[in-house]
Amino acid sequence: MNNIVLTGMPGAGKSTIGVLLAKVLGYKFIDADILIQNSQGMLLREIIAKYGDDGFLKIENDVNKGITDQHAVIATGGSAVYCTDAMEKYMAEDTVIYINLPYEEIANRLGNIKRRGVVLKDGQTLKDLYNERTKLYEKYCHINIKAEGLGIEELLDSVAGMIIVRRDL
Repeated sequence: MNNIVLTGMPGAGKSTIGVLLAKVLGYKFIDADILIQNSQGMLLREIIAKYGDDGFLKIENDVNKGITDQHAVIATGGSAVYCTDAMEKYMAEDTVIYINLPYEEIANRLGNIKRRGVVLKDGQTLKDLYNERTKLYEKYCHINIKAEGLGIEELLDSVAGMIIVRRDL
């Protein structure tokens, strides 16, 4: 096992848990969304506005594929699961963890999803997006953490515990 890659919907807590998990494991923390913004010198929503959803996903795929760090916790953007090349790389080289929250909890956590820079097709609702992505998160994960009702510390303990179990296999 090389890196720990966190996937899930926007608002699932990937970045929050990622920072804490990196501290617990003694790993680096990488926020892929920040790398994407830095690569373009723009916010996510500005990149989507300038290049469209497909252009943004190409940039996201390239950035995620290009991460060569070792012993890092990587918080991906919610749309990384559309990036086949990057996700196949992560599945082959790293441990991918899906932070799985029910739709209702995601909807309660999110405010203006456009402001967050979420790839959302015209006419697509958050529920549509959730249903579409859930299948991909399940496809591209080694560990599916059911995070409903868990606080930050409980989720951190659950993720760290699953990593330790996986290392021992």
